[in-house]
Amino acid sequence: MEVENKIGFGKDEEKVGKEGNKLRSFELILRVVALVLTLAAAVVMGLDKQTKKVPLQLIPTLPPMDVPVTAKWRYLSAFVYLVVANAIACSYAALSMVLKVGNRKGNKGLGLMIVVMDLVMVALLFSCNGATGAIGLMGFEGNKRVRWDKVCNVFGKFCHQVAVALGLSLFGGLSFFLLVVMAVSNLNKRF
Repeated sequence: MEVENKIGFGKDEEKVGKEGNKLRSFELILRVVALVLTLAAAVVMGLDKQTKKVPLQLIPTLPPMDVPVTAKWRYLSAFVYLVVANAIACSYAALSMVLKVGNRKGNKGLGLMIVVMDLVMVALLFSCNGATGAIGLMGFEGNKRVRWDKVCNVFGKFCHQVAVALGLSLFGGLSFFLLVVMAVSNLNKRF
C-alpha cells in the first residue's frame, strides 16, 4: 500500500471515492427535491377550485341575475394532465430513491433503467407544463379570433394557483433534467 501511495495510485482512488460519495449525495438531494416539487404541484393543482357569482342578463329589459359559476381543475384536460403527470413523477421519484439507495453495488442495468426513466419523467413533465401553460395563457389573455373571453379577471385565485402549480412542476422537471445531465457527465468521465 505504501508503494502505491508513493507512486500515486491510492490517492486518485481516494479522490474518486470522495467525489462519488458527493455525487451520490447530490443525486439523492435532487431526487428528494423532485419528489417534493412534483408532490406540491399535484396537491396545489388538485385543490384548485373557485366559485364566483357572475351576473347573467337573459333579456335586456330584465335586471341581471347572479349565477354561481365554479372553476375546477377537472374541467380542462390540460390541468388533469398536469395533476396526473406530477403524481406519476412524484411516485417515480420515491421509487427511484429506494432503488438508488438499494443499488450500492452498482448494478449497471438498474442504473441505466433509472437514467432512462429520469429522461421519461423530463419529457412527461415538460409536455404537461407546455399544455398547462398554453391553456393558462388562453385563460389569462383569451382569444378574440375564436371569441374566447379571458377568465382570469373573474377567477383570479384559480389562475394564480394554476401558475404556482405550473412553476412547481417546471422546477420538478428541471430537477429530473439535472439528474440526466449528471448521469451523462458521469458517463463522459468514464470514457
